[in-house]
Amino acid sequence: MTNDDADSASETHAPDAATSDAGGERASEDTLALDAASDDRDAPLAAVVVKPRAEVATASLRAEGVYDDDRRVRPFDADTVALPVTAPPQDTAVRRVVRQPDPEYRSRDLADYLRERGWSDDEIAAAPASWAVVGSVVLVADGDYRDDADLGDALLELHGDADTVCVRRGVTGTHRTPDLQVIAGTGDTETVHVEHGTRYALDCATVMFSPGNQAERVHMGEVVDDGERVFDMFAGIGYFALPMARAGADVTAVELNPEAYRYLVENAKLNDVTGTLQAILGDCRDVETTADRVVMGYYGVSEADGSDRGEASETDDGGREQEAFDYLDAALSALEPGGVVHVHAAVHESDLPDGPADRVRDAAADHGRDATVDAVRRVKSHSEGVAHVVVDATVH
Repeated sequence: MTNDDADSASETHAPDAATSDAGGERASEDTLALDAASDDRDAPLAAVVVKPRAEVATASLRAEGVYDDDRRVRPFDADTVALPVTAPPQDTAVRRVVRQPDPEYRSRDLADYLRERGWSDDEIAAAPASWAVVGSVVLVADGDYRDDADLGDALLELHGDADTVCVRRGVTGTHRTPDLQVIAGTGDTETVHVEHGTRYALDCATVMFSPGNQAERVHMGEVVDDGERVFDMFAGIGYFALPMARAGADVTAVELNPEAYRYLVENAKLNDVTGTLQAILGDCRDVETTADRVVMGYYGVSEADGSDRGEASETDDGGREQEAFDYLDAALSALEPGGVVHVHAAVHESDLPDGPADRVRDAAADHGRDATVDAVRRVKSHSEGVAHVVVDATVH
């Protein structure tokens, strides 16, 4: 007889008559089903099995429909674990069924909700490992999923405050409009996303929003001083302009995409910064201004990966065919001596940190100025082997 057989032989089906547990005690049918019930008759149940059989027993309990995914598996003694169940099992061999007066509940994940819908382990493994929640809209990358609608409904259950789930299929058109397909919920893609007190109104179907840039948006609100003059050359819906204006900076925010500009104006009102944020519709190279700080949040067509405009370029369009570094002339023309420029770039890992830093220094030298690179900061991964970074430089 194998070890697994030996373990199974020492266990019993819950409804069977008197049996022995690991300590040799005799357990009647009643005590097997409702062990410790006198302590707390309302406490949830758990089935005790030896540790080597926990995985097999869990699968069997799930097949019976009595496994409780809302609770964690708990140690019972040195050799056994307590598997959470909703009722005494009828077909699964267990040592005993006990009450748990102090159950440990766990946060449910997407796999739990998909499993309830009959998804197999392989199908769950092929489900998205991550997704973006922008306000009330859940955005999922395109993929070969068992059932898009099923996946969408599961995500709505997981995120109770969301009301729409969309699959992202890329970007299209002159203004790089997101290509979304609604797979669940109301279909309302307009929402208000809140980060650290900043409110971003947007339509996920018409303008892009990169949750992966959250730390950078917060950072920009922390580095500015009250009254500092900022030139945000690619403002979008106010990704960086809003946190800076809320921090007291005087921001000139320029946006070329009319739809993004509309939300930029709305967001200035929504965040009560109309007095410190001037929104301009047009090409940033045509704007005459001076600033203590220039933000270049767009990184254009990346030489690093040869692709079309970077996916994190939240506001780019067909008029922005040059790489972001080509806009440095306009940035440096606006930047006062001693001012700081923040240049976003997508570069090969092998080109870090010297490549983008040298390009900023060279551009400053072409203007007869000296740039001190304060940092080359990584924002996130852009694609395989390519990083989205920000060069912070003080220009004299």
